[in-house]
Amino acid sequence: MERTTDISDKLHPKVQYLESNYRNFGAKINFSGIIATIKCFEDNSLVREAVAKDGTGKVLVVDAGGSHRCAMLGDMLAEKAIKNGWEGVVIYGLIRDSDILGKMQIGIKALGTHPLKSIKKGVGESNIEVNFSGVRFTPGDYIYADLDGVVVVEEKI
Repeated sequence: MERTTDISDKLHPKVQYLESNYRNFGAKINFSGIIATIKCFEDNSLVREAVAKDGTGKVLVVDAGGSHRCAMLGDMLAEKAIKNGWEGVVIYGLIRDSDILGKMQIGIKALGTHPLKSIKKGVGESNIEVNFSGVRFTPGDYIYADLDGVVVVEEKI
């Protein structure tokens, strides 16, 4: 995988940069792929549906509204994501089971942790453009993440 710093050097100003307040939670620190999106708030039903599908070569981007009241991903959903080939998950929200996620071979970036699981009412949207933390995430664009940050570009590097 190309490093985010190299992508920045080659393509700036065509690169979008995620704000630096996201933490790493999965054991896979460097990850990249085609963007798939979900927009939901305190309901991870669509996250569960997405990780149950083939995610080969993809990164799931979840706009959870930045909520700090519950987790949108835990070890069970991460296990499904790994089984189905997802490269990683970027969440504008929180995760749980951080100690277990830290040993799982998937990339995870999120704002923090919370022990409470989300509700499950099936509310939200998939495969739409979402905007948060200074970035426009368009399904089909590419995302690259490593210890230096997260960048989004329109085409594969």
